[in-house]
Amino acid sequence: MKCPFCAQLDSKVIDSRVSTAGDVIRRRRECEGCGRRFTSRERVEDLLPVVVKKDGVREPFDREKVLRGVRLACNKRPVAMDRIERFIDELERELIESEAKEVHSKEIGERVMRLLRELDEVAYVRFASVHRSFRDIDEFRSELDKMVRARDVAGEPR
Repeated sequence: MKCPFCAQLDSKVIDSRVSTAGDVIRRRRECEGCGRRFTSRERVEDLLPVVVKKDGVREPFDREKVLRGVRLACNKRPVAMDRIERFIDELERELIESEAKEVHSKEIGERVMRLLRELDEVAYVRFASVHRSFRDIDEFRSELDKMVRARDVAGEPR
């Protein structure tokens, strides 16, 4: 395993732990070159579907890409990282279990928006603005109005 600090290829495993779901092994490693410690995660490669983008381009499902988008939306918001990780684990599991060969990026984005709407409204609007490609402030206002109406119907306080 290549050291992220000095790029040496030799490291030794100090500690290994299995995740609570049992699908990931977390390993603490120590670089034999610089002596610094880092963490690696090992997971079984599953047969995830290919993602079909808006322009028709197909690419493999990339967990890290989804995670980056959700982290960016949740930046400086009170959303726990472990909750985001669990959601992405669930999303991957659902995609694998569906046995679909392809999934549209729009479907993945809609699932992420449903989660964010429950977790944090600001993160939801941030993500939706990118996913739905809002062109101007009127589209933002329209989305916010929908959220306020839904909140009023549910009887939630403002």
